[in-house]
Amino acid sequence: MAVVNLFELHHRGRQISEAITSRRAHRRLRRSKLRYRAPRFLNRGNKKKGRLAPSLQHRVDTCMAWVRRLERLAPVSAISTELVRFDTQALENPEIEGAQYQQGTLAGYEVREYLLEKWGRTCAYCGSKDVPLQIEHIHPKSQGGSERISNLTLACQCCNQKKGALPAEVFLAKRSDVLKRVLAQAKRPLKDAAAVNATRWALTNALKTTELAVETASGGRTKFNRSQFGIPKTHALDAACVGEVNGITDWQKPTLSIKSMGRGSYQRTRLDKYGCVRGYLTRSKSIHGFQTGDMVKAEVTTGKKAGTYTGRVAVRATGSFNIQTRKGLVQGVSHRFCTVVQRGDGYGYSLVAKTDVTGTPPQHRDASHPALYLPALKDGVSRAI
Repeated sequence: MAVVNLFELHHRGRQISEAITSRRAHRRLRRSKLRYRAPRFLNRGNKKKGRLAPSLQHRVDTCMAWVRRLERLAPVSAISTELVRFDTQALENPEIEGAQYQQGTLAGYEVREYLLEKWGRTCAYCGSKDVPLQIEHIHPKSQGGSERISNLTLACQCCNQKKGALPAEVFLAKRSDVLKRVLAQAKRPLKDAAAVNATRWALTNALKTTELAVETASGGRTKFNRSQFGIPKTHALDAACVGEVNGITDWQKPTLSIKSMGRGSYQRTRLDKYGCVRGYLTRSKSIHGFQTGDMVKAEVTTGKKAGTYTGRVAVRATGSFNIQTRKGLVQGVSHRFCTVVQRGDGYGYSLVAKTDVTGTPPQHRDASHPALYLPALKDGVSRAI
């Protein structure tokens, strides 16, 4: 198989969740000030069976939007996707069995694979990357430590040997900042695992509605293919290794990073921390032919800001715009100097330099438009080739 192009699709589920929480708080504050207002308890629609939370439904909808876009632009004939799942009960309590385990054993990601994702494939104690990592007990088993996921971390061989049977509090006594970070990360809830479990079948069923051939595979098969062909670990290159693959060529290509940015807000006001109005948004989204989120090129010929700037624009009713460039924010640029490079479509694009065989961290540079890809989609970050 030859890799044509690569991209990574970054979702904005966390921002959606935070926006809903903020909106709920503001609504609650407004209603507390209107004591004469009668309570309304019948205005909540019945939730349908199988309904996903908005932050999770967004992942499915965004993936499907890009699948439909690619179908219009390229002759896509099949889709390969990872149908991964985390056994959250076994992760929390490996000894659970019998009547306590009502849902049966879920075959899926192993504990090691989950820890690699959770700890960013780095040593928890020294931060080493691209080295063999070992599963390590934060509180040693010899002193009563359990096999629960909250007591496990990853360490390089050197750190694991130095720590030995010492508790993390003793081993990191002189590095309080590292100890605080390790303990906080260890107690992090399994929200990511729950999100994968909740969306995996919703995404798979949605992909089947495209009437394309849909191949599902496990995360273990992806890792096996990647190791067999000597390909470094990146989200986009993982897509090339999904499913049944006999060989991969031309995989050393740059990756287009696509970040979901949203299309603005229905909210017409800006609120302070007390929920009071501190400013109003413009009634018209378009100012002098520009909208917030458009990619523009401004060639300023006079004044203190003389120069050329390229970036995302934030429009103002006065006609004096702000432009977010790679080097920072440029304020007060007149619309007369601006030219549209790309209309805002709800996504931000940046090009990631190709990854070499040593897994060197890539560098970013701007890109104004996406290329064509064959999608292979997974949980929080969708990958495509």
